[in-house]
Amino acid sequence: MQQRDDGGGTEAQAKDVCLRLLTDRARSRHELETNLAKKGFTAEIADAVLDRLEKAKLVDDESFAQQWVQSRHKYSGKGKRALSMELRNKGVSNELAVNALDLIDSEDERQRAAELVRKRFRTLHLPDPDGPDARAERDKVVRKLVGMLARRGYSQGMAFAVVKEQLDRAGADTEDFDGPDSM
Repeated sequence: MQQRDDGGGTEAQAKDVCLRLLTDRARSRHELETNLAKKGFTAEIADAVLDRLEKAKLVDDESFAQQWVQSRHKYSGKGKRALSMELRNKGVSNELAVNALDLIDSEDERQRAAELVRKRFRTLHLPDPDGPDARAERDKVVRKLVGMLARRGYSQGMAFAVVKEQLDRAGADTEDFDGPDSM
């Protein structure tokens, strides 16, 4: 172990910081490096500590990426595009991110989008199909639902398809519904 350095702390202190952070959840190497830098640890001390933690399998970007993708897709309803951005922000390499995102196939993503729409659909009011502003009101509901999916990282095409499917199930008139180009 190194003694206190001009940079802010010893390896033991840096290790303690990392272990405390890892008790909350798995973290990428980049996240830990960033945290150590904010606390004033030198790059040399951070690298030494993180190399030892990687050797001990406590820091593993591949495993982190897989866990992150599974958890955020299942519990937060994130689509692949949003997950990809989150992994990039966490400093995960493009190769590891792509491999982790491959764990979610397009059918899984579509099913999760449909669950989100069904859940949100319960709180929305569909207009009377015979009402004077039925189409405008329906289009407003569509924009809300598609927007919700877009913010969570689902493609526009998938979002419109899932929303149309739910509208059909609810008995809404979708005969004139052409998807994104009709808005």
